[in-house]
Amino acid sequence: MLVRRGNRVATFALLATVALITILPIASVLMLSFHESNAQVRGFDLPDRPHFETYRNAWTTARFSTFMWNSVQISVLVVVSSVVISVLSGYAFGTMRFRGSNALFNVLLFGMIVPYEAVVVPLYHDLKWANLVNTHWSVVLPLLGTNVAFGTYWMRAYFRTVPPALIEAAAIDGAGSFRTLWKVLLPGGRPAVLTLTVLVFMWSWNEFLLPLIMLSSDDLRTAPLGLPYFSTRYSTDRVGLAAAAVMVALPIVVVFVALQRSFVNGITAGAVKE
Repeated sequence: MLVRRGNRVATFALLATVALITILPIASVLMLSFHESNAQVRGFDLPDRPHFETYRNAWTTARFSTFMWNSVQISVLVVVSSVVISVLSGYAFGTMRFRGSNALFNVLLFGMIVPYEAVVVPLYHDLKWANLVNTHWSVVLPLLGTNVAFGTYWMRAYFRTVPPALIEAAAIDGAGSFRTLWKVLLPGGRPAVLTLTVLVFMWSWNEFLLPLIMLSSDDLRTAPLGLPYFSTRYSTDRVGLAAAAVMVALPIVVVFVALQRSFVNGITAGAVKE
């Protein structure tokens, strides 16, 4: 009994320590962002009152309104396209048997094995040949390819856990493939789909290398690219940089908090269990 209690105390102490180490830098940046612009802040100094004009200055003066809107457009395009294609391809690979399905699936998984960073130079030249460099499509298309590879694997694993009798019963009732997917399988797969949505949104929003290489125009910069842009032009404004960093991270926090229950259910349910 004492051993169990000691293990619980040790586990709690370890988790509390890790949580504290994780939260302290975030809290420091958040508190810094509410100080006056160009204020000399040390450590965890609390502001006398919240100064929201710092956020307003970063939003307007540093053009973060443009950067955030560009990130929204790219992320929405990637998320919607990736989830739709992944559901359809995962449904086909998970419930249907056709010639060459295993070989085709293995080829698709190759996109998960080889990171695009390893082929970014030929990728740039291919997109330049197609006149897509310095457009949002030069970021959307490579992200779509990598995310669909993972998304297909994710959704295929879920569909393979569905009892075949359920699909057979839907077929006996006269349901076609799309009706079976939409009416029978997707309602139970909501946690897996929402988990995939959160992951793809997080990866797309935080993407830095592709926009850095593919986008040369300031009007097309994304939010993560806006931070080095801000630090270059306003290198002395630490408070403004903290406010900009909070704005960049806020959409991911909002999406995760809104979908956290489904996200946790999708992970703990073993959505990728083969």
